Amino acid sequence: MHALEIRLASLARPLFGAAFVRFIAYLGLCAAYLQGGLNKATDFAGAIGEMTHFGLSPAPVFAMIVIALELAASLMILAGFFRWLGALALGGFTLLATFLALRFWELPTGMERFMAANSFFEHLGLVGGFLLVAWLDLREKA
Repeated sequence: MHALEIRLASLARPLFGAAFVRFIAYLGLCAAYLQGGLNKATDFAGAIGEMTHFGLSPAPVFAMIVIALELAASLMILAGFFRWLGALALGGFTLLATFLALRFWELPTGMERFMAANSFFEHLGLVGGFLLVAWLDLREKA
């Protein structure tokens, strides 16, 4: 490692290596899933409509599964209870949902396709983040 990198890392480590920063990072990673799960739980008719929109049947069953997955896996990550499993669950869910909902390649060229492509690749970034959480958690437990 380069001497400058070592010095900069030693300056950053007290703040960015702190446990509360790690928790904030986990909270940021899980924020959309907590919000989505709570919104679906409080507007179950809307959740059913979303499942129907994406062709998932029976829609009420899929809505309940998605609500449970989004909330339970997020809480597992935040609490550190089988964190790696919660991260893999949300990563897998995100990957499947991304290919289901953001098929930008099927859209005509234009702003809608551009926005869908951006969102598609942002979601792949979330998948990578969840893989990193699982990898780090499993390394720590080794």
